[in-house]
Amino acid sequence: MGAYILKRLLLMIPTLLGVMLLTFVIIQFVPGGPIEQIISQLENPEGGSRLDSGNENLGQDSSEVTSKYRGAQGLDPEFIKKLEVQFGFDKPAHERFLLMLWNYLRFDFGESYFTSRPVVSLIAEKMPVSASLGVWLMLITYLVSVPLGIRKAVSDGSRFDIWTSGVIIIGYAIPNFILAIFLIVFFAGGSYWDWFPLRGLTSDNFASLSPLEKLLDYAWHLILPLTAIGVSSFATMTLLTKNSFLDEIKKQYVMTARAKGLSERRVLYGHVFRNAMLLVISGFPGAFLGAFFSGALLIEQVFSLDGLGYLMFRAVEKRDYAVVFANLYIMTLIGLFIALISDLTYTWIDPRIDFESREV
Repeated sequence: MGAYILKRLLLMIPTLLGVMLLTFVIIQFVPGGPIEQIISQLENPEGGSRLDSGNENLGQDSSEVTSKYRGAQGLDPEFIKKLEVQFGFDKPAHERFLLMLWNYLRFDFGESYFTSRPVVSLIAEKMPVSASLGVWLMLITYLVSVPLGIRKAVSDGSRFDIWTSGVIIIGYAIPNFILAIFLIVFFAGGSYWDWFPLRGLTSDNFASLSPLEKLLDYAWHLILPLTAIGVSSFATMTLLTKNSFLDEIKKQYVMTARAKGLSERRVLYGHVFRNAMLLVISGFPGAFLGAFFSGALLIEQVFSLDGLGYLMFRAVEKRDYAVVFANLYIMTLIGLFIALISDLTYTWIDPRIDFESREV
């Protein structure tokens, strides 16, 4: 197993390099970069801009030139050169890419173009929101969907199986942001009941609460966002678990175990569970990343939660490439490690699986 783990770790290097290179190449052809946005704002100061923080964070040199050329018909080429130097666009593309890789290898992600704050601090600031949504959603989904899927598989075709399938399919068909709006209208003071808070993860008086009250307040704020996100996740995981168990239950070794007189519980959890859960575990990396990083973007906006999804969206909108590439690098790196952990979990559930004897 040690050789397999080493191979997978070594393969992460070209994978990560390929993802970053492909994204970097695509970015070079995307119009409206950070310099173009600044120029557009300077030439049309009354027309507004997507740069919410304005130009006060662009550095001392840029702010001086901004006030000087705000009412001008054209911009001094020297000002453009200063912007290129400030953003690093005075270097050829290949030099910028290699410099970025060298910095990222040392986990030096630089500063945001438009806030002059370290990218690491921005990500760390938004992490609690995304962690709350992603981690709790993943735990609740597995704790609810796996037992429910097993029950549906055991009672396949029964009334319980039919009505639960109808409920989860309807839930899956409803877009999560539509469900979020529905929950706000009915349960967050929209038009009917005011049972749950509308925005944020904590109340304004959170600091003055006792530890138990803080825990309850935190959980109370999470109920609506997790419900809005989790309904579709429940459907996918429940049906995946049910189908996996149904496939295993029909196999010959299950009939043999029953013929030997083993109890149904022993057959189900001693033999079927180990094999059926392999397919469920295979979806863990994608489910984790989807919920943790990007799946909650619309929910963050509806419930005014300032997390990583919204940070990434604003960075793409502003062409804040420092934040975009740092998020991409971290997401890819974590995804590769989670995929490796998922494979190792296979061997823990079923020791018959030997990745080391296979070609990676």
